[in-house]
Amino acid sequence: MQYDVIVIGGGSAGLMASIAASRDGASVLLLDKGNKLGRKLGISGGGRCNVTNNKDIDELIKHIPGNGRFLHSSFSNFNNKDIISFFENLGISLKEEDNGRMFPVSDKAKTVVDTLVNQVRKQGVKIILNAPVDQIRYDNGKVVGVRLKSGDVINSRSVIVASGGKSVPQTGSTGDGYAWAVQAGHTITELFPTEVPLTSNEPFITSKELQGVSLRDVALSVWSPKGKKIIEHQGDMIFTHFGISGPIALRCSQFVVKALKQFGTGNIEVAVDLMPEKSKDEVYIETLKLTEQEPKKAIKNVLKAYLPEKLIPILLQKSGLAEGLTFDNIPKQDWLILSQLIKRFPIRVYGTLSIEDAFVTGGGVNLKEIDPKTMESKLMNGLFFCGEILDIHGYTGGYNITAAFSTGYTAGLNAVLH
Repeated sequence: MQYDVIVIGGGSAGLMASIAASRDGASVLLLDKGNKLGRKLGISGGGRCNVTNNKDIDELIKHIPGNGRFLHSSFSNFNNKDIISFFENLGISLKEEDNGRMFPVSDKAKTVVDTLVNQVRKQGVKIILNAPVDQIRYDNGKVVGVRLKSGDVINSRSVIVASGGKSVPQTGSTGDGYAWAVQAGHTITELFPTEVPLTSNEPFITSKELQGVSLRDVALSVWSPKGKKIIEHQGDMIFTHFGISGPIALRCSQFVVKALKQFGTGNIEVAVDLMPEKSKDEVYIETLKLTEQEPKKAIKNVLKAYLPEKLIPILLQKSGLAEGLTFDNIPKQDWLILSQLIKRFPIRVYGTLSIEDAFVTGGGVNLKEIDPKTMESKLMNGLFFCGEILDIHGYTGGYNITAAFSTGYTAGLNAVLH
């Protein structure tokens, strides 16, 4: 069997690569080891599929802190605006939600997956499911095809590896492609979990007394051992039985992983600002005024109007304030400490959940070895990479999928020209 292009992996990047490669009639084979295409896509965006983000390109790249600048070339082929047009031309109406996130009006990821798969079929791509690849075959510095685990050999001038990273392995992304890349001479930068919950063994975490407490519109920052702020994100978070999760915890996770490695410490401080829009002085004055308005009431009850109830005993204890104090007996110095804690509540985190529990894999095929204009390997003729196998990672919110669609499309266009 001979094809112009073989695509390995039927996720976001692989489906888009197949569409781009087959649009002018080239013979394209799409191989997937699973029994269903687009599995990770089907659970993305909470099952609603956040297909892209509508921000300007510069902003978009800022939200892909893991080598987003590498994408400038592929975005010139196929960017977020092109992704929106692509889906709308296929009959999927999209809507914009908070922070530029784009979703299908149907609110169903299945709509997106089915439409992509139908387009792949419509363009004549041959699809083989349950077909795990054993190895990519190389000869004289160029790709000649693949061998399946079944022993079947399929020939092709170009192979696109879109096999994903190591996160969410139940969708089939178990890191198979890294070995094929290494075999072609590529280096894999260290893999690590990103967009993943943070773990902590602080007493208030291990006791589970804060489990399930959600904080809305707070700020979370990551601090170096030298007291320098590394990053800060504003939004929502939640305390869990093992640490903290929610959008801003996920966004801070890659910085925690890197700081733990860089400083070689067993833990790193993250801090919650419960009132990011207010200064420490404003917090001090407002909280004191609340107690003054109800001078007979215990401070722990007065503060319920201002702070999440389950946090109050912990904040008071850390400030050295007795829960039953009333306005007349408040020590001003301790109240100042309370105000400082409301603005910077420290949590020691010692790591994250595993790479398998992460939404996104950090690290991957070294980008210095990939041509950004074509996604072709600089080391092996006819070998292309796209999607999460590359050392590119963004925040959740439509950024990773945009990178996958864009690199997939670019790889597909160029693999045919081989």
